[in-house]
Order: sequence, then C-alpha cells, then structure tokens
Amino acid sequence: MTPKPGTISDTLIHTICERLAADKPVRRSLPGSGRIHIDRQLPFLCVYRTTPNRPDDGTRRLVMGEASYLIAPGDRSARGRIGVLIRKVVRTLSGEFGTFLVVEVWAGGEEAEQEVDAVAPAFSVVHRGGETPTGTLDTLQHALQEIRIRRKQAEVTVRTGGKTGPPGLPSLLTPAELRDLNCHLIGVEVRPIYRDAKTGKTYPLVRRVLHRELTRAFLRTFYQFVRAETTHQPRHYHALGRRAVVKAVWEVDRKLADVSAAFPLLLQVSPINPDSAWHAFQRRRFERSPTFIYRPREFDPALLKRKLWEIPIERIEDPTLADLFREKRSELDTQLGMLADLDTSRFLPGSLQVFGRPDRGLVRLARALLDGIPPRAREDGGKTLGAEAFAEQARSELAHYQRGYPSLTAQVFVRPDLAGLMVFRGNLLVGQSTAVPKARVDALLQHELGTHVLTYFNGRAQPLRLLSIGLAGYEELQEGLAVLAEYLVGGLSRPRLRLLAGRVLAAHALVEGANFVEVFRALNREWSFSQRTAFVITMRIFRGGGFTKDMVYLKGLVSLLDYLKRGGEFDPLLVGKIAVDHIPVIHELQLRGVLRPAPLTPRYLERPETATRLDRVRSGLEVMDLVKGKTQ
Repeated sequence: MTPKPGTISDTLIHTICERLAADKPVRRSLPGSGRIHIDRQLPFLCVYRTTPNRPDDGTRRLVMGEASYLIAPGDRSARGRIGVLIRKVVRTLSGEFGTFLVVEVWAGGEEAEQEVDAVAPAFSVVHRGGETPTGTLDTLQHALQEIRIRRKQAEVTVRTGGKTGPPGLPSLLTPAELRDLNCHLIGVEVRPIYRDAKTGKTYPLVRRVLHRELTRAFLRTFYQFVRAETTHQPRHYHALGRRAVVKAVWEVDRKLADVSAAFPLLLQVSPINPDSAWHAFQRRRFERSPTFIYRPREFDPALLKRKLWEIPIERIEDPTLADLFREKRSELDTQLGMLADLDTSRFLPGSLQVFGRPDRGLVRLARALLDGIPPRAREDGGKTLGAEAFAEQARSELAHYQRGYPSLTAQVFVRPDLAGLMVFRGNLLVGQSTAVPKARVDALLQHELGTHVLTYFNGRAQPLRLLSIGLAGYEELQEGLAVLAEYLVGGLSRPRLRLLAGRVLAAHALVEGANFVEVFRALNREWSFSQRTAFVITMRIFRGGGFTKDMVYLKGLVSLLDYLKRGGEFDPLLVGKIAVDHIPVIHELQLRGVLRPAPLTPRYLERPETATRLDRVRSGLEVMDLVKGKTQ
C-alpha cells in the first residue's frame, strides 16, 4: 500500500536500512517534526514520541544526545509507518548483533503543587518481565539513582508487566514482534522537573543538566547490555557515544574560534613601554606608580560580544560538546568585558572571574617557598643569552619538530614591544631586551616550545579548533605543565620557584587592595627581590588594571602534581590547550572517536632522566621537593 503524502515512504525506510546495513550514518528528518539519527551500527535505539493534544516542551531533547535515537510523531495517522520503520531498523541491526534494545522515554504527570526547587528528579522504569536482561535493568536503575539535580537525588521505581509506553499511545512493539525480532523494550518515564507545571515553560538549565545525566545513565545501560548480550565488547561506555559530528558543531566551533582570534588578550594587556616605564619609575625613586601604555584596539568589544552571543550553541545535540562550547562562550564574554574596561578599576573583577584569586593554601605555599629558598640564590654561572641568540636556539629546537611534523609552522620573532617571552598563535615572541641565563635556556625552550607551541599544534591537528585556542580555564594546566617541563629537564631552579612564589604574593596583595608601589616595596624589601625583578613582577600583576593570571603558574603546578600523584595519565595533557577538569571529557571524546591521537610529543620525554623524574613526581613529590639539587 502506498503511504499518504507526508508520511514515511517505503523508499525512505529502505534507504535508511540500506545505509545501516553498510554501517553508514543515518540522519534524516521525518514528517511531523520527527528525526532519526543513528551514526553507525549499534544494538540499541532511544525513542521519543510526541503525544497528540498534549504539550510536552523539553522532553524530546532528552534523547538527542544519543548515538542512536528516533523522534517520532505519535498521532494515529503516523503510527503504522513509524511501526514499520522501527521494525525494519531493529531487524537490520539485530541481524548484526543477534539482539537489540529499545528504550522509550516520555514525561510523567506534572506536580503543579510543588515548586521546582522542592521536586527531586524521578524516573519510573517499565519493562515486560522475565525476558528483559536483569543486568541491564539493574544497571539502568542504579545509574538513574545516582543522578542528582539541585542537590536532590533521583527517585527510581521499577514496574514489571503491563503496557510499555506513554499514556494514550500503544507499545512500540507487541510481545510477538519483540520475540520475532529478538528485541527488548524498556520504558523510562521522567518526572518533568525541567518545566513549570502551571505554565508549561521550560527551565533550560535544569533540562540541560538532566539531559547530560540521563545520557550518561543510558550509555552505562547500553554498555552493560552490549557486553552481556552480544559479542561486541567495547572498552568503555563512552565508546558507545556519538561519533558523528554534525555541521552545527563545526559551525559553533569555528565561530567561537573566530571571536577568540579577533582579540589577542595577552598582547592587549601587555604594556608596550616596559623599559621606559621602568626608567621613569627609577627616576621617581620608586614612589609613584608608573604609567603604562597599551596597544590600540583593532576591534570593538561590544560588537564582538554581539557576534559571540549570536552563535547558536542551542542547536548542538551532544551535551558534552555543548557544555564545552558554553563554558568557552562565557569565558570569552568576560574577557571581552575586561578589554572594554582595560586600564580601569573595572578590569580586575573580570580577571578574578577568569583566573581566580590565590587561596590560602597557595599563599601559604608561596610564603614557605620564599622563606625556604635563600634570596641570594642565583642561576648556575653568570652568562646569559640575549634575545637574538635565544631566538636562534629556539629556531633550532623547532626545526627538530618540523622534520618529523611539517605541519608545525611555528616561527620565532624578536619584538621591541614585549618584555620576556610569549607564545602567540603558535609563534614564539621574544622581547628585544630579554636576557636568558644559559643554565635556564633548555628549561625555557621546553616551557615555551615543548609545552605551549606543541599543544597549540596538537590542538590544530584535532577536528575542534578550540583545542588549539584553548578551552575555558586552560591557562592553569598549561602553565603548570610548562613549569613541570622545566623540572623534568633539570632546569627548575631555586630563583625560578622564588619568582613564581613572588607572583602569587603580588597577586594576593593586589586582591587585598595594595597599590603598585606597596607591592613593589614588599617584593623588594620584605622578600629581597632585586628592584628590576620586583618591578617586572608588579608590572605583570597590575597590567591592564589588575591581571591575576601570573598566580596560575604555581597553582597549576600544584594541581598537576596532585593529578599525577593520583595516577593521572600524561598523554591527555598534550592533546591541546585544556584544563584539568577537561581531562575526563577529552578521554570521553577520544573513546568516542571524535578526537584523534596527538601527533606531537615533547622532545624531553625521550630523555632517560625525564622518565626517572616523572616517576618521582608520581611517587608524591611536593613543590618544595622540586627545587633543583634536592631530588635529582
């Protein structure tokens, strides 16, 4: 019989099943605002059916994070064709795996008398009885019970027997069809805490959290089902997640990266007159704060903010990627606000949002380092390399990587408008007045090139551009990893640790209300830094109006040592510019096949002494133990 216009045709069903049989992805729109998405051969399908004459805002989104889902119209005229589609899909995939699991999701009754804050998440699991795999049911029940939203733990009930499907709709498959297809059907009724029971309006943030948690619970359930009921043995439940990355993801990633690339934050907040400001500060006997000059802005923060908030992240179905994008958008928004307030008192609050403030433990550690390391500690030997000589060393180091990986196109530039070293868009910038102690050359090469440049190009090798630009909050891990690299090559000296500690105390003093002159005097007189070093530390902390980024070097080292001590793997740290909190996400995306192996590894990891030092770190070294000469 020929289907009516606007219904699912036999041709479409045949095309879908033909692609699935060939292990090709399927993503098709269906009549009645339906959609089918199956990104490879998988022995499960999540289903949501719209309920006729019953508003159900928000529920359909709960299945859209899965690698295999169907959103189907539930009206009577469409039921027959939807049934044909499901049976054909199940038969095609059941033939590949020997069995199949369908999970249908629907919203339960509203609880109008309760405020949303008072309602716990709740689920009712419905199944037919003895034929449903016990392990799969137990895993689903336990995974749902672990869901917590607004500090309330989920309530889960399990019902056996009766109809498996939402009120007013028949079961997706009859008992006879389930037996014929060797298929199992489980229903999950969800308490709709993600919308107002009276008005029907959704609470997007609640729904977003529920979506993410429900996706994780379903993946764990599918993992148990696949391993126990089929011959397929995935190594982790994340391996059953979405692999197909759709056009909306690339669009959002590109637009976020474009906004980020439009404003070079570090360059914009770095004074272009560090030398003349120092000389003026000297002439005034260190009693008046210097005046810093910044680069003219080649962008309008307000217009970039508008562009930023027009990016359609809400179109992303994958909750993991959507969360990464939202975090980055929020950070970019704050950074643009900082640049709009550059060189004003309003700049510091934005810096505190992005980089935070030194906590008590970090301040105590900084004081202990300064108390424990003699102020007269010097680098071994007195010889230094000037900017051009150091740049040549850096070019030689880059050439080593480029021979094995021609896509690494980094260059080294000597700049008169910078103080010190900076990696910008994968290139190393060297301040013209930079003088590097010879004993520190190797350590700084591994810091700047072996960490910052390498992770930039590893990120560029990934499908997501944001991994080269940096996920939200990436600076702490980046700088911690870069400082650890200095230790691993035997170059983390006592003066270097004193410098990092001084930056923390300077940031702490800034946050506590001290002015430029007060911080400079404390560093010079109380902590015995030279006048020039105290000036540079203070300038970096006060640039822009108060820039607390410099405290993350020591903070990142502390958190990284703790991560490695707890058995954390080193490889995920190199995949791009990420935060410690993103490591599980990176692991998930690697298991899902979304991310590729990193093409570059630091040259220093090839050294035998590096492996020895890394083993010592894993054994539980503290920051004080890393002082050169103490544990090497």
